[in-house]
Amino acid sequence: MSHFQFLSKSENDTKNFAKQLASVLKKQDVIVLTGDLGSGKTKFAEGILSYWGLENEISSPTFTIVNEYQKNDVNIYHFDVYRLEDSSEFYEIGGEEYFENGICLIEWGELIEDALPKDYLHITFSKDISNETIRVLNIDTNLKKWEDYFENIKY
Repeated sequence: MSHFQFLSKSENDTKNFAKQLASVLKKQDVIVLTGDLGSGKTKFAEGILSYWGLENEISSPTFTIVNEYQKNDVNIYHFDVYRLEDSSEFYEIGGEEYFENGICLIEWGELIEDALPKDYLHITFSKDISNETIRVLNIDTNLKKWEDYFENIKY
């Protein structure tokens, strides 16, 4: 498992970091976003969607579990699984089928960890207690693709 860290000094930093990451995302990539409410998960999702010009279409999936976006031949699925009791509810909505068909962003994905594919990118967001605009993004992966990306990225 490799670990990387990104220090975001603003919402724009978080969105730009995500937009840059989106440029290399492919079908079947899964990103799990973990962190307290207001820690930057949705801003990150906005950044991902902005790469495809979809940032104005974002809405929180809190009450629908998943929002689907499509641009050209790219499907992007934005999940918020906070309200699920457990991973069995994720399976009931056919959640695992989304993994095959597009890029998946899963807020609170640690709650359905046993339903996640073996290889995913896990980003944990935390607030800086001394400065309310700073966020620390801790990034963990076991995929060589992501290790190479984060070792060579300029951020």
